[in-house]
Amino acid sequence: MRGDHRDPINLGQDRMISINELVDIVSQIAGKRIGKRYDTTKPKGVRGRNSDNTRLREVLKWEPQVSLEDGLEYTYQWIEGELQKKGAIPAVATA
Repeated sequence: MRGDHRDPINLGQDRMISINELVDIVSQIAGKRIGKRYDTTKPKGVRGRNSDNTRLREVLKWEPQVSLEDGLEYTYQWIEGELQKKGAIPAVATA
């Protein structure tokens, strides 16, 4: 953010991850067990997503140091805390 580059640039995890894997990561962070159902009559879409960080490294001489899992956990906890502050969800007692 302190650089001179002003054009859009991709920033994300360069590891390929499927939607199934993403759902598994988030459900584990949330402490929720979920069931998945698949409608095989519908188009499959893409196998997964990842970010090509080549330009990011070239332009900014930087790349993400936080794993996808750690970033999602931090974000989940922040959102949960904000919802608790607003009374949208009950605060969880800590021992």
